Amino acid sequence: MKIYRLLTEDDTSAFCHKVSEALSKGWVLHGDPVMSFDAARGVMRCGQAVTKEVDTPYSPEMKLGAQ
Repeated sequence: MKIYRLLTEDDTSAFCHKVSEALSKGWVLHGDPVMSFDAARGVMRCGQAVTKEVDTPYSPEMKLGAQ
C-alpha cells in the first residue's frame, strides 16, 4: 500500500532537512515542491509531497512519520 505525507515548513534549512530525512527513510518525492507567502507571519512557506510503499494496512491512527 502507498502512503502519502505533505511536509511543510518555513523556507529555511529546516525544510530541506525535513525532506532529506524523509528521503533517507525511504520516502519518495511526489510532484514538485511549492512555496507560498504567509502574510500573517511575513515568511515564505514550503511544501513537498512524499509517498512510500508499506506492507502494513492503512489505519487513520497510523503515525505516517514513523513509517
